Amino acid sequence: MTTETTSTTSTTTGIALTDVAAAKVAALLAQEGRDDLNLRVAVQPGGCSGLRYQLYFDDRNMDGDVVREFGAVKVITDKMSDPYLSGATIDFVDTIEKQGFTIDNPQAQGSCACGDSFN
Repeated sequence: MTTETTSTTSTTTGIALTDVAAAKVAALLAQEGRDDLNLRVAVQPGGCSGLRYQLYFDDRNMDGDVVREFGAVKVITDKMSDPYLSGATIDFVDTIEKQGFTIDNPQAQGSCACGDSFN
């Protein structure tokens, strides 16, 4: 398992979590009442553009996982997804139009109209 510690600023390698997103993840974890969960970000086949993101809480550490720490929050990516997420930034938006996590990924060459998948 590779462990990286990064700040919440965007970098050209790895994935970044904004301060707002890190605070939201920490709040969700506190709401769950579990301190053994991490945010797992994965890229899976699917969607109309070919690939889609998955974000979920996970208590597992698999061989080859890349772990990055953002304060008290750990973000885990598997070794297959990590290259697709290099330079990506996860943010959390809360507006009248939209609420949820967003991913700004410079590796994505295109996305579908709904923004749910990328290629």
